[in-house]
Amino acid sequence: TKTDTGCEASATPHLDLETKTLSVTLGKDYVVGARRLFALPDPPSGLVSPATSPIRLTRALHSRTGEQLAILAGGPITQIYNCRVLRGHRLEHDDVWFQDGRIINPTSLYGLRNPDSRIDARGLIVAPGLVDVQLNGAFGYDFSFNKSDIATCLDVVSRGVLLQGCTSFCPTTVSSDSETYHRVLPHLGRRAGSLRNGAESLGAHVEGPFMNPKKKGAHDVSCLRTAPNGLADFDECYGLENLRNHVAYMTVAPEVDGVLEAIPQLISECHIGISQGHSVATNEIARQAHKGGARMITHLFNAMTTFHHRDPGIVGLLSASRGSECLKLDANGVPILEQHLADPDMVFYGLICDGIHVHPNAVKIAYNSHPAGAVLVTDAMGAMGLPDGHYKLGNMPVVVGPKADVKGCPRAALIQGTDTLAGSIVTLIECVRNFRAFTQCSIVEAIEAATLRPAQMLGIERKKGTLDYGADADIIFLSDELYVQRVFVRGELATPDTV
Repeated sequence: TKTDTGCEASATPHLDLETKTLSVTLGKDYVVGARRLFALPDPPSGLVSPATSPIRLTRALHSRTGEQLAILAGGPITQIYNCRVLRGHRLEHDDVWFQDGRIINPTSLYGLRNPDSRIDARGLIVAPGLVDVQLNGAFGYDFSFNKSDIATCLDVVSRGVLLQGCTSFCPTTVSSDSETYHRVLPHLGRRAGSLRNGAESLGAHVEGPFMNPKKKGAHDVSCLRTAPNGLADFDECYGLENLRNHVAYMTVAPEVDGVLEAIPQLISECHIGISQGHSVATNEIARQAHKGGARMITHLFNAMTTFHHRDPGIVGLLSASRGSECLKLDANGVPILEQHLADPDMVFYGLICDGIHVHPNAVKIAYNSHPAGAVLVTDAMGAMGLPDGHYKLGNMPVVVGPKADVKGCPRAALIQGTDTLAGSIVTLIECVRNFRAFTQCSIVEAIEAATLRPAQMLGIERKKGTLDYGADADIIFLSDELYVQRVFVRGELATPDTV
């Protein structure tokens, strides 16, 4: 088994029949804890019954795995019942059990422990917490602009989005100077979610500055760079140690000088993901970047070459994945869609489903082309959660207000004095509802586009975006209309009073 520090250790159970307690020792001296587990009846006439025989109980305990023993001797257990659980790509009437911040398998207990508390979900959907892999800021704070109070910035944003149902995210920086990266990235690395911390930071997403000025979007063109010296230029910009220790993935334009050749090195040397975006790459260059390990596309359709039938550009990568979906029949002969990640060519693409960045029909075309790769992102900036007014995205001035040329005049964020979109002000659960409305997909597919898919994109699908046993107990309750009713981070109920 593993300790809470991640070290592997052998688990040894110790049964004390006199006190009727079980303690578990990991390794030599790491004691998980002791708990009164057995109500052993006194055998009649001084005889030991077969069911309560010390030998039988000891053998049963020794036959259990380290995981089972840790559950037996661990902290309080909570059971969520009367719910529809999203598990295995479907909603099923089932329970969810968690302990010490993890989802556990109740069959491991086999009658030895009952839940310490039970939560009636009252028929709601129980799903994994939402995962946002592109979040520039919110509630008046921006991860690129608030350099002097970046720790406060992270706290405010993390706590705020947690209450919206987003239990983990990638703090995103826009194109900045080297000094900014060296100041903010050490604060934006991986940080566990909790009531104190808020949503979990999965590591930063550095969007730029190695991008094409022709597709700069809301990025400051004076900060954009090329990489003629390969990895050395990335080191000068961010610091390779910052990339290794604090960054989850990076957005680059593969056609920029030196970037295409550096992609495999960035992946192998820094262990980060690479996404293509803010680019005018041809389909051939995009394909080469994908072959080199760039498995992601940043906000599909935005800040990239428009799709053309003779050269589809980066958008053409949606046809690159093979075998990610396979149709099978269940026991009743009903078709079911099973989705796998065995395909090494899997492409994930971000979609900003606010009804402004991408037309609903374009969202539907992308989804129908490659449903298993759809990753919903907010690309939210500092005005998310705040009223109309003037804000900052990095060093760029932004105005938030109604967008008159879009049906319904929704609120939008624009670079001051231009029609250039500067991120969004949408929440991730709003994106989920919009995605379902735009594509007519199932509830399961809509939720998984903001849970399982982003977790798969980052390679953390065993811990995030799932309610499988062993995953983190990041849980949300949803109505059938996909509104958040309750939020748990690492098994703790998050409310405005507790966060």
